[in-house]
Amino acid sequence: MAYADYNDLMDFTEEMISQLVMSVNKSHKVVYYNKDIPVQLNFEKPFRRIDILEELNKKMGTDFTGEDFDKPITLTKLINICDTHSVTVPEPKTLTRVLDKLIGHFIEPECVNPTFLIGHPLAMSPLAKIDRNRKGITERFELFVNTKEIVNAYTELNDPIDQRNRFLEQAKDKAAGDDEAMTLDETFINALEYGLPPTGGWGIGIDRLVMFLTNAPSIRDVIFFPAMKPDENK
Repeated sequence: MAYADYNDLMDFTEEMISQLVMSVNKSHKVVYYNKDIPVQLNFEKPFRRIDILEELNKKMGTDFTGEDFDKPITLTKLINICDTHSVTVPEPKTLTRVLDKLIGHFIEPECVNPTFLIGHPLAMSPLAKIDRNRKGITERFELFVNTKEIVNAYTELNDPIDQRNRFLEQAKDKAAGDDEAMTLDETFINALEYGLPPTGGWGIGIDRLVMFLTNAPSIRDVIFFPAMKPDENK
């Protein structure tokens, strides 16, 4: 969305999904059966907002700032916290992977009703702009419903020099064995060099949302063309 930032997209997301649920169910409250266990979801505005760094600090008993994530000692401390709380992190234990697992352990289980997670550390958001008020934190949010991610959005980074440096940092993680890390995308950087206006990037997992709206037990029930096992007879 041109000339929009992540705050605009949060407002847009909240309004759209809240109205959609009301239109389909005639109520903001939806009962979803999670493995035969009824879970009541309330899509009434405003949705809850959790700042990732603040919540992790509270749960882990730490006082990290966004700038601390540039320090190697911080990764060591986070790995020790994972070990203490029996949080398994596959190799290579990059900062991105460790943070993702800690968020999954301490925060995501609380996101039953619609919840915005905000304040992602820079390492987790290579395409997002730095927060205008906090160093080391990005302008990004994820919307979770029933502990599942539904929306991912951010203020797009439109500085080609900064973007190149971030891709190079991602490439180091990729070379270390992190399959989810990004690689250097010269075509994308070249496009940024021509110029990108202030932009908000937004993506929704429409299939997961439809699951909650239709009380479908499996995402395969709402995908038009689900992946099928190959026919061994052919």
